[in-house]
Amino acid sequence: MKFKNLFMSVAFVATLFSISCSKDDVTTTTTASITALTCSAATFTTTPTASTAFTGTATVPYTGGNGAAYSAGSSIASTGVTGLTATLTAGTLASGAGNATFAISGTPSAAGTASFAISVGGQSCTLSLTVSAGTTGGTTTDCSSKTGVEQIVCLADAFKATLSATQIATLQLDYTFANIKTWSNLPAAMSARKGLKLGSLSATQLAAAKALIEAMTKSSVANEGYDEVKQIWAADDWLVSDGRANSDYGSGNYYLAFFGTPSTTGTFEIMETGHHKTVANTYTNGALVAATPHFVAVEPITWTTGGVTYAPVTQETDAMKALLASLSATQLATAKSSSSFSDIILTPGKEWQFPTTYTGLVCSGLTDAQKALALNVIKTYTNDIDAASATKFLALYTSEIDKTYITYSGTGNMNTKGDYFRIDGPHVWIELSQNGGIIYSGPHPHSVWRDRVSDYAGTTK
Repeated sequence: MKFKNLFMSVAFVATLFSISCSKDDVTTTTTASITALTCSAATFTTTPTASTAFTGTATVPYTGGNGAAYSAGSSIASTGVTGLTATLTAGTLASGAGNATFAISGTPSAAGTASFAISVGGQSCTLSLTVSAGTTGGTTTDCSSKTGVEQIVCLADAFKATLSATQIATLQLDYTFANIKTWSNLPAAMSARKGLKLGSLSATQLAAAKALIEAMTKSSVANEGYDEVKQIWAADDWLVSDGRANSDYGSGNYYLAFFGTPSTTGTFEIMETGHHKTVANTYTNGALVAATPHFVAVEPITWTTGGVTYAPVTQETDAMKALLASLSATQLATAKSSSSFSDIILTPGKEWQFPTTYTGLVCSGLTDAQKALALNVIKTYTNDIDAASATKFLALYTSEIDKTYITYSGTGNMNTKGDYFRIDGPHVWIELSQNGGIIYSGPHPHSVWRDRVSDYAGTTK
């Protein structure tokens, strides 16, 4: 009996030991999850061309990442324009905001929009990739290997190749001051524009137009450049879909115009313009020599659709607020204007009407950290163009920072009707005014980047 009891005791202890070891070997796996995936803010390494083999990547921002790893996904076939696949690249989520990368490859069947129903971390959205036409007379025009102004000219020619002779005559006009100054902050139905209306184009033509506009505004910074252009278009569409505005609004009411003939020699301007966004890039002898005037506005300031929240001008106002918050009481008193503002000073039509004297707080008296914040404000505007040109303009403005002035009015929070901010230097001129709402009751920002010397490439008449 004692032997039996001893045997049972040993067996019991061994069992407990076995259970304890098994428990220690259990591994808990955290499933990757995010709270939002923003396809509308995705960026692509290059633009595919119809009937041409393509390899590229898409970078899609997300928020609410939990820091967990995730494996590569399965291939997702494109719809709309077929022939492409998108595959999620394995990685590890950030704890908070980050980016997911998709490898895209294949041969697109046509020009237009290739759509991919993607999912990451339990969230889904539709990724849209513009496929350019690039074909005329059965010959494929591939602009992806070109860079800088050569690529701009190539894409401009590819767009023209999709148009009729009548359309080209409407698109391409003489380079004159009377033509290049025709932009406005009003819908095109209230203030006529030059060029071709985007809403009048076929799917193939629109894809080619968008590929060109994307190249003109190919920023390396999320929520700037072409991201911002698309969101401003989306804001106009939102006004209509929300039942607040009629058909005079909407992304189809934006225009694209060429002033002069796009070429690597001589001077020409390409303008994208409509209600709340004007891009006016001037090129001379193969270089971007002017990116101003460059106008942006938005109403509403922020909105949510399809589970995604948009706020295309928040980076600008946040940078201004951060700079003002860094100033001492004495500096704020010097920077604050005694005037109140209901809009920007240099509105459309007030060409070359820069004030003859500077007012506000001169940046020469700022600390290095404060100067960096002032340059951060400027970057939110120079980042709306291609990276190489943005670097060139920022270097010029940085060299003149000690002769640049800061002025503001209102609360300084830059989110209230009547708030106003300006940076004014030997070249740079940036304004933002929180106007009263037109469609909604909240504030309604208007902002412009100009250049005292190179606005319209110096063209004055």
